[in-house]
Amino acid sequence: MPLKIIENFDSSFTLEPEAKQTLFSLLIGDRFLAQVSQGAGCDRVEFTELLFQPVPYSSATPKGMPAEFEKYQTSDDYLIINVPPNFTFESKIFKPSRLCAIYRKVR
Repeated sequence: MPLKIIENFDSSFTLEPEAKQTLFSLLIGDRFLAQVSQGAGCDRVEFTELLFQPVPYSSATPKGMPAEFEKYQTSDDYLIINVPPNFTFESKIFKPSRLCAIYRKVR
């Protein structure tokens, strides 16, 4: 079975305001922020309110993310995490099925 190379993938999405508010409140919860900062090995992190949908690897998206977010992946000042599935479920977000969130490390 040969691999299918996807050259164009629409990664745009819109969240309903209520779902976005619920998700953001979960992503900035004290316990979750403490867990993320501990995993990052820093004192504190701040949610940048930037989310993206992971995309299939292609020649245009070799890092599996929209190109405009690659600068955060290569920076030591930022951290990209997969949004926990229970957060998207609790926020009633079913499409896209996966999201990533960007946090800034506070030193």
